[in-house]
Amino acid sequence: MTGLTAKTFGLKDRGVIREGAYADLCVFDAATVDEAATFARPVQPAKGIEAVIVNGTIVWREGKANRGRPGQVLRRSAS
Repeated sequence: MTGLTAKTFGLKDRGVIREGAYADLCVFDAATVDEAATFARPVQPAKGIEAVIVNGTIVWREGKANRGRPGQVLRRSAS
């Protein structure tokens, strides 16, 4: 999601990288990112995802999820 999309949906402090904003990032290699799931094995992690950071906490690194669950329900802001 980008800042414009977050603004369109009224999600304050999302979609931008700056001090005070929520740190939701996916670090990936554009040359290798690809799906890995098949009909026979539908639940497989994507290839080429280096790290996923949610609310400033690393939740995926080196092909493995950790037990952190820092996500939260997002609500639209009034403005």
